[in-house]
Amino acid sequence: MLTYNLEPTIIYAVLRFIDGLIMAKYLLRQKARMLRRKGISVKRIAFSLGVSKGTASIWVRDIILSVEQLESLRKLSIAGAERGRLKSAFLQKERWNKKREEARKDGVKAIGNLTDRELLIAGIALYWAEGCRKTRVVEFCNSDPTMVQFLLLWLKKCFLVNLEDVRCTVGINEIHKEREQKVKDYWADISGIPLTQFMKTSFKKAQNKKVYENFNDHYGTLSVHIVQPSRFYVKILGLIDGLASANKIYSLPT
Repeated sequence: MLTYNLEPTIIYAVLRFIDGLIMAKYLLRQKARMLRRKGISVKRIAFSLGVSKGTASIWVRDIILSVEQLESLRKLSIAGAERGRLKSAFLQKERWNKKREEARKDGVKAIGNLTDRELLIAGIALYWAEGCRKTRVVEFCNSDPTMVQFLLLWLKKCFLVNLEDVRCTVGINEIHKEREQKVKDYWADISGIPLTQFMKTSFKKAQNKKVYENFNDHYGTLSVHIVQPSRFYVKILGLIDGLASANKIYSLPT
């Protein structure tokens, strides 16, 4: 058995140190109980005293809070949870925006500048999806300003359509009737077509009277059609047929 001969002064110092630790813990416990009686949450008590949540909970578990104090803690818990949800949503949105921007840059780099043939094919594909093919008119309608600009460029470059031969019609819900001029100005600016070539606005009858948050940012659709369409109609149909045939060549085997 090992024995140690320690100086009395050392033993005294160690005992003083242990007493100090015990006293410090006692004071922390007393402060924790004081805070709890004021209705402070266990989590906040643990954080402010620098102890674990489990330790703080043991120190104050016999203290019964009033109904008012419990209700206050409940509201704080709800508020904290809501802040957590908002923070999570914000971070998720930031991640999405970053991913979307990276995808946009990759897409622009991958596509690059279109050749005349690529512009022709892209425009035919869009017209096939969005254009009129049954009434022997050359017309398309869309709410996306970028697509409208693209298809106008396609008509101009691939078919040599003069913009003076373009007519436009705005389509929008009748609840936007008071904004008609603003909406027409918007589409005139987007398309580069003067207002003198805009036809009578087509107002759609509202199914309900609900006003949405983006009410003042809504501009309906723009329908674009060509004067004397027979010059281009059959040619466009033929190109759609050509694109459809190419699709069969590259279709997957069944």
